[in-house]
Amino acid sequence: MIVDLVILFLAGIVGGVLNSVAGGGSFVTFPALMAVGVPPVVANATNTFASFFGYLSGAYAFRQQLVGHGKQIKIIIVVSFIGGALGAFLLLWASEATFKQAIPWLLLFATLLFIFGGQINRFAKSLSNNKYASQLGAVMLTLVLLAICIYGGFFNAGLGIIGLSYLALAGYTNINTMNGIKLVISSAVSLVAIVLFIANDAIAWVEGAAVLIGTLIGGYMSAGVSMRIPQHYIRWFVIVMSCLITAYFFYVTYF
Repeated sequence: MIVDLVILFLAGIVGGVLNSVAGGGSFVTFPALMAVGVPPVVANATNTFASFFGYLSGAYAFRQQLVGHGKQIKIIIVVSFIGGALGAFLLLWASEATFKQAIPWLLLFATLLFIFGGQINRFAKSLSNNKYASQLGAVMLTLVLLAICIYGGFFNAGLGIIGLSYLALAGYTNINTMNGIKLVISSAVSLVAIVLFIANDAIAWVEGAAVLIGTLIGGYMSAGVSMRIPQHYIRWFVIVMSCLITAYFFYVTYF
């Protein structure tokens, strides 16, 4: 048990550094939880719990950039709560076997989002300046956000990237404001999902605490790391690692 907790703590540190510098920390922490024997659904729920405080502290750090967006943020939080609850319910409803079969595909989707997130955001931003996109209206954008939040409640990895794409599509242009709102979305989705996970006893508290502590330390350490290592090196490390992890899960699931 001690060895398992040390592994999870170290995975949390690495995940915290990656989340702060380039994103993609779940590619480390989620597989680490499964590697020490936490069942797939519980590992996913526990990973959401361990990530939540990082989202919350990040949203607080961007609070000045959110001034003047109170009305939009209230609507976003309500939609995020609804979507996060639906996604968490779907996760709890799915059997361990079904979710295990879905893991490789979810990881593949999150990996592709990480790799092509920049292009997706640029494409969404171009749509926001296009006459057709401007006529989609608030209802369509709300449905897009709802779908994103359902995904986030079901599987947390990649939520921030598609959150940024939604904000670009919605017409936001200030990257600091977008990052702040993205973290509000992630915080709200994770919070309501965690409440449902707790009610269904779906969180491995000891293992989750080890990851959480590591994540907080890693996030704090990353301030120094980010000044020494070029971000594109970190990004390529995450891409290679996520591809290998995804390939591994495809292999063990289907071969």
